Amino acid sequence: MKRHLFATILAVLASAGGARAQARYLPESNNAALRYWAALVQMRDNPIVDEAKQKILSAVVRGEGWDEAKYGPVLDAYEDAIETMQRGTKLPECNWGLDYQVGQLNTVEMLMRSRGLEELNTAQGVRELAKGDSKAAVETWLAGIRFSQDVGRGGPVIFALVGSALLMDTLEGAAKYAAPGKLAEAEREELYAAVKAMPEDGFDWGVAWGVETAMGEESLRKLEKGDDARAYFKRMGMPVPKGVPPTQEDVPKYSEFMLAAQGALREPPEKAKAVLEDMESRERKLSMVVQLMIAGPAKCNAARAKLVAAREGLMQALASR
Repeated sequence: MKRHLFATILAVLASAGGARAQARYLPESNNAALRYWAALVQMRDNPIVDEAKQKILSAVVRGEGWDEAKYGPVLDAYEDAIETMQRGTKLPECNWGLDYQVGQLNTVEMLMRSRGLEELNTAQGVRELAKGDSKAAVETWLAGIRFSQDVGRGGPVIFALVGSALLMDTLEGAAKYAAPGKLAEAEREELYAAVKAMPEDGFDWGVAWGVETAMGEESLRKLEKGDDARAYFKRMGMPVPKGVPPTQEDVPKYSEFMLAAQGALREPPEKAKAVLEDMESRERKLSMVVQLMIAGPAKCNAARAKLVAAREGLMQALASR
């Protein structure tokens, strides 16, 4: 019996040893959002308060210049978050993993930290340029462009608006430091080609508008069927609008308007502006509860126009000799 038990133990140990010999990491995910979430957590755990970071770094992004003694320690403190985010931008996909059917998404903190992370990254590029490493600076700014685009196309309209603000900071920040003589010829050409290849308005705003439409439809259906439609708005701290609960006709009317706006937002901003102005009278004819579900297409189009100008400004700066 003892010999049999001993043989069994040896067999188990041999098997375990073979498993250790084959130990390896699982294949890495292609989802950039997993890296972004990790970077945002690293920012949250950092001892430096956001207010100090914002005051210091916003000046750099606006073109004040780089002061290593003044700004360097801030970037050093967030080095892990910056590097984690940059690794994410090298991955081909981005799915933030949010359940949009829930309707009310608590993403405020995530979006605010995304804005801070973009500022850190843009300032990091300025720092690298000040140290004479223009190649690293360009790679850092390209990572910021990709991160901003991933935020913008990752969810409903609020994501697109925040993503556009991030992208504006990156493009305008890079333009302030990409004057003639600052970047090597190869780096200037690389950045120019990447910016030229991106959509003029940053990303496909229609994707975000589609998510917004689906969320609005879901909310209206819930309000239509539920007995607590009025309680819903009270929980949100909003006055109960006229037209609550919505009628069966409200959902298709909402969908029709939103899909028309989605089509407009895929046109150049100037053309979209005229279309959206014509749609304003249609919006006013919708019930008040439906109007509250509409996420401001004119505001989105104005943000698109600013991105077009920022992209053009950076390309002009890069093309200057």
